[in-house]
Amino acid sequence: MQKKTSGIVISYIRYKETSIIVKIFTRELGLKSYIINGVRSSTGKSKIALYQPLTQLDLVVYDKEGAGLNRISEAKILHPYQLIPFDFIRSGVAMFVAEALAKSIYENYQNDALYDFLEAAMMHLDSKDCRLSLFPIVFLLEMSSYLGFSPSDSASFFDEIMHDINSPAQLLEEKKALDILFENSFYCKKNIPSSVRKGLLDHFLIFYSQHLEDNGSWKSIKVLRQLIS
Repeated sequence: MQKKTSGIVISYIRYKETSIIVKIFTRELGLKSYIINGVRSSTGKSKIALYQPLTQLDLVVYDKEGAGLNRISEAKILHPYQLIPFDFIRSGVAMFVAEALAKSIYENYQNDALYDFLEAAMMHLDSKDCRLSLFPIVFLLEMSSYLGFSPSDSASFFDEIMHDINSPAQLLEEKKALDILFENSFYCKKNIPSSVRKGLLDHFLIFYSQHLEDNGSWKSIKVLRQLIS
């Protein structure tokens, strides 16, 4: 059966000589895997540029119940990004977002509220108003509410990871900063020192590892730290 849906690409892997298997988080069907034949060939009908991580797509897909891999009938870009593909900092942040999402959801997981949040967050990342240095922290903070383990305030957040805080002064500064982010989200205008941002990001990675099954190392974090230090 063919179904129409929007989707956000999470990742892809190469398959055989010219094909890929792509994971797409769709709004109506959840996280699905699709095989795209010939996409790495110069003569292929579909282009691999469509399947770069976090590309937003308008899709018509085949959806067969119980199938591990399905196919895509039609795919076109839904919201073309204006800044992300041409800004290495934004591209690095997008890589981190894709990894965070890949760690957080599983095959067939469906959550239209999370999908709508992710779509809006990516459009904000693509805007000139985005505070790139704060985006990864705020993204993890906001996404946790859609995944069902959001802290209610800064105190409850640090209660969970208290064993990883050694400095009372550091704790106080991070609590103040997190309270500001709770209040202002992506639109925070206050300058937060890089040492505080680094600490908060590290602690959110620990926070996520305590709640997710995939608690392995974050591959994109080293590059991210260099980009937004």
